[in-house]
Formats: sequence, structure tokens, C-alpha cells
Amino acid sequence: MALRVYNRLSGKLERFRPVDREQVRVFVSGPTVYDHAHLGHAKTYVAVDVISRYLAFRGYQVRCVRSFADLGQMSREEERRLSDTARRVGITPMELVDSYIWSFHDDMDTLGVVRPNSSPRASCQVLSIIAWIEDLVASGAAYVVDGGVYFAADRAGDYARLLPAVTASQQVGDDGRKALSDFPLWRSQGEAGSLDWQSPWGVGHAGWHVANSVIAEAYLGKTFDIHGGGTTHLVSQMARQTAQGYARNGVAPSKYWLVVGDLRVAGRRMSRALGNHLTIKDALKLYAPEVIRYFLLSQPYREISEYRREALLAAQRHVDYLHQTVRHLRWRMQETLPSTGAGTAAFSGATVLPDYRQDFSDAMDSDFDTAQALSVVFRLVEDVDRTLASDREVSLGTLSTLDKLFHDLAGGVLGILPEGIELSGTGKLVEQLIEALLDVRADYVAERDWAKADAIRAKLDEMGVAVQDGPHGPSWQLQGS
Repeated sequence: MALRVYNRLSGKLERFRPVDREQVRVFVSGPTVYDHAHLGHAKTYVAVDVISRYLAFRGYQVRCVRSFADLGQMSREEERRLSDTARRVGITPMELVDSYIWSFHDDMDTLGVVRPNSSPRASCQVLSIIAWIEDLVASGAAYVVDGGVYFAADRAGDYARLLPAVTASQQVGDDGRKALSDFPLWRSQGEAGSLDWQSPWGVGHAGWHVANSVIAEAYLGKTFDIHGGGTTHLVSQMARQTAQGYARNGVAPSKYWLVVGDLRVAGRRMSRALGNHLTIKDALKLYAPEVIRYFLLSQPYREISEYRREALLAAQRHVDYLHQTVRHLRWRMQETLPSTGAGTAAFSGATVLPDYRQDFSDAMDSDFDTAQALSVVFRLVEDVDRTLASDREVSLGTLSTLDKLFHDLAGGVLGILPEGIELSGTGKLVEQLIEALLDVRADYVAERDWAKADAIRAKLDEMGVAVQDGPHGPSWQLQGS
């Protein structure tokens, strides 16, 4: 099955054909670093991480660049908050930006987001940004007015059709623009400030769409494959970056624009400005990284997700079930001799086992449908769990094949299975004792002896074992793990 992606630029589901047959170049519009990142940011970057992982799984060499919007790329309110915080702690705004960038890297590392090849920041590209704008002015694709530089939309070719809706609220002449769909490349502020830059047009700053275009062209070339990011700014960026890139280079900068849906809280977008956000650091105090990833991947990336505690608890149960099943599988592998076992005959049919990889690929080939891909992984979990719980022998070769499926799909692509699952003898003994108690509890439940069943659960809770009843039977987790 060919990989198909929804291209926001065309508004269609298209077959994915990279510029280079062997390499995929990905640009990710990064965060504005005036504070710590929150779960809404995590939704975007986990989604792009899985997209990049799957492309690598498919055999492509993936080159990824993720930008940072820092000094000169913030709103006035964001600049005020940054300056106030820097003043309060006794450091410069640039030093505080540095700390937030490192904080973001730590968050992404903990969430298992693979680091991009490059992470350039806009403030380090100011001279290149100015030169880029000067080239557009020299070619007639931009013009200087009092207060800045504007792009001439009539130089965007067919892509000019994308622009009017972006600036329809403006009136021609209000700010020096010649046409309704012309848009600013550089805004001069009229006075020097610590968060603005000198230019031939006065002290000011470039638009984020310009900074991203300059960064993407410098690190990935005039045209690349995927531009990914969140809904908030990427739609307007798409129109402007495509128009200005075409005017400068004669080609659209990105072939495919992949826009990640918002994460919302009570129907409103999670946002630092709205104050309804949960930082990634605080979320990690409550849930394991794999649980957060599962929650964020449980809907297709383009869909809007709602932050709900119940959904995260459900994600925790699923991840616990996956990890316990893989742990049992690996213990069985340790105990199985190479010459014993009945091979794939222990499963429902000899043709079932190979289908998981194909079914997973079919799901991901449909615009990276992680929700369907997760359902394939958990069909595998259920089948393996049933087999391991039975008395049937399974060959070491089959067990190894199953383990590689988990490693490649749940671990390598989705990132919800860590490499180092505890397999010590002590850990196995503890798990066997807990499972034995749960078996006794299940017998009491079957006999409707609720008092004794509840007493076992209460005792386990007292010992630090949290038990959750679910459709596949009870799952458990050591509290604080």
C-alpha cells in the first residue's frame, strides 16, 4: 500500500512522493520560548516524531530541522512576560531564553522525541533574514514603506490565491500596504529595545514566517518534503511561506504541509496565554512518558483532542497491559530452549502472525493513523497474552519474532515501549506473587464473594500496588513507578 498524506496546502489526500527517493527532509515549526512547554506543544512534537520514526521504519533517511522562535519573534505580551521574569530572577532575556530552550530539550528527551538533526533559533539568523528580505526587495517582490517591508502578493503566482483570507480584516493603506493580500516581512518599531534588531529599515523584527523560510532554506534547501506544526500559526504561515518562497526561488518551499490538531481543555485550546495549560514537566510528575505518548497518539494527528484525566488513566491501563505482556514474553524467552516449542501453530493460525506488521503499516500509510496503528498493536498484545497464559508450547523462534514486532512497532515507531523493561529475577518473583493474589481475587469475584475480593485489593493497595479492572481483566502498577 502506498503512503498517503493529507496535504493542507492542496486540501487533499495525496500519495507521498519525496523530492529525493531515498531521503525525506522535514521542517518543524518550533515553540516560542518565553516559558516552559506544555502538553499542547507535546501533541505537535510527538506527532511529528512518530511521522519521522515511521518514515525511517519505511526505509527513508530522515533529516529533520526544528526551529525556535526566540527574541524578535514574540508578541509584545510574550516579550513583556519574558522581560519581567528575567528581571525578577536577575538575568538577561537572552539567558532566560537559553534556559527555556534547554528545558524544552529535556522535556522532549524525556518524552522519547528523537532529537532533530538541527535546532536553529531565529535570533541567530537575523543577518540572513535581513539579506533574504533585501533580495525580495531587489527583485521587486517586496517594497519598503514607512514602518517596514511588505511582500507584494501579485508576485506569488498561483499561490496568491492562498493569501486574501489571511489579511482580510485589514484595510488597504492603513499601514502602507498596496494591496489587501500584501503582508509584512519586517516591522520597524521606531525605537531600540532589547528584544528587537537593527536593520536597513529601522529597529524592528521579521515575521515568524520569514524566519522559518530562511531557516528551512539554509538547512534543507529551496524545496523540501514536509512542513509540520500546530494549527495555531501554521495555516497563515503556510500561505505566506509558500508565496514568498515561490517569489524568491520559483518553487514552493514544502511539498506537504501536515497540520497537527489542537489539544483543548473544556473546549478551549490549551495555551499559556489563556492560563489553562499543564506543563510537560508537571504532566510527567503524574504519568509515565509512554502513557503521555499513548494519550496523544490515541487519535489521528489532525484531529482535535480533549485533555481529560479519564483518557490519561485509560492510556495508563493500556500501557501497563502492553508492558506486562512484553515482560511475560521476555521471561518466557529466557526459559525456552531453542529446540522446543510448537512454532506459530500455537496461535490461531499460521497466517495470523505476519499480518500484524502489514496491518500496522496499512494504518500508518493512511495519513499516519496512529489510532488504528495502536489498535493493531493491542490485537497483538491480546493474542500474545492469551497464548502465554495457556499451556501450549511456543518455539523460541516464534517468541523472538513476537518480541521483534513489539520492539519495531510499539517501541521503534510509536515510542510507547521502552528498551529497558525490568527482567530481574526479583522483579519476576514480585510479579508472580501479585498475579497469584489477583488470581485468588478473580476466584472470589467469580463466587461473588465481594468482601474477600475487596480485601485483597485493599491489601495490595496498602502494599503500594494499584489495581485497575478493565475489559481484559485487571492490570496493576507499582505506585510511584
